[in-house]
Amino acid sequence: MEHAGRHKIEIDGVSKIFRKNGKDVTALQETSLGIERGRFVSIIGPSGCGKSTLFNIIAGLVPPSTGRVLADGANIVGKTGHVGYMLQKDMLLPWRTILDNIVLGMEIRGVPRRQAVERALPLMERYGLKGFDRHYPKELSGGMRQRAALLRTLLYDRDVILLDEPFGALDAQTRITMQNWLLQLWADFGKTVLFVTHDIDEAIYLSDDIYVFTARPGRIKTKVTVNMERPRKQEDLTSPAFMELKNHLLKLLAVEQRTAQDEEKIS
Repeated sequence: MEHAGRHKIEIDGVSKIFRKNGKDVTALQETSLGIERGRFVSIIGPSGCGKSTLFNIIAGLVPPSTGRVLADGANIVGKTGHVGYMLQKDMLLPWRTILDNIVLGMEIRGVPRRQAVERALPLMERYGLKGFDRHYPKELSGGMRQRAALLRTLLYDRDVILLDEPFGALDAQTRITMQNWLLQLWADFGKTVLFVTHDIDEAIYLSDDIYVFTARPGRIKTKVTVNMERPRKQEDLTSPAFMELKNHLLKLLAVEQRTAQDEEKIS
C-alpha cells in the first residue's frame, strides 16, 4: 500500500460476507485504504453499502472475511479498545448524570474517578457543557447530548475516532453548530477521524478526504480530496469551489443510487 509508514490506520483487503437464509451475502467487497495521522476522512455512499460494517470491523466488533486492519502497523482485527467509536444515537446511560456519562470511558480504562472528573470538568466548560454536569440525559436537547457523547468518546483517549452519522438526527441549525463544534474539537485534540455521513454538504465541510462507496456490495468507487482552506467558515458552503465539488459528488452518488435501486428490483 502506498506510503504505508505514514498511515495511522490501514484497511488492507478487507471484505465481509454474511450468511443469510442459507445464502452468502457480500456486504463489503475487498477494500483497501490508508488514513494519515490527523486527517479528517469521510465515507459517503448509498444505504446498505457497507459503511457501518467497515466501522464495526475497524472497531473489532465484527471479524472481516478477508484482510487486515492495522493501527500504527499492528494488526487489530478482532481487538476492541483501539479506537473511539460513536454512533448516531448518543447511547448515554439515562441513570447517570452527564458528568458520570462523560467519564464512563475513562472509568472503563481504569482511570481513578477523581482523576477522570478533574480531566472532564474543564473540557465540559470549554466545550459548552458548563453547569450541566449534574443534569441527566433526559434534561438535555439532542445537540447537548451529542456534545456529551462526543466528549465521552474523546476522553476514551484513543488516537482514532470513528463517527457513524453522529449528527444525522439533528435539525439543520443544530447540525451546523455541531459541525463547527466538532471541527474545533478536532483541531484542539489532533485526532484522526473517520466519519460516515449521508449528507454531502457535511462531508465536504468537515473533511480533508472523501471516499465514495459503490452500491452493495460496497467498495471504494473513488477518493476525492477537499482542497479548501482551514479553518472552514459557513460562507464556504455557498462558495463556487464548494458547489463544484458538491455537484461532482452528487453525480457520482446518483449512479450508485440507480444501481442500488436496480438491484432491489432484481432481488
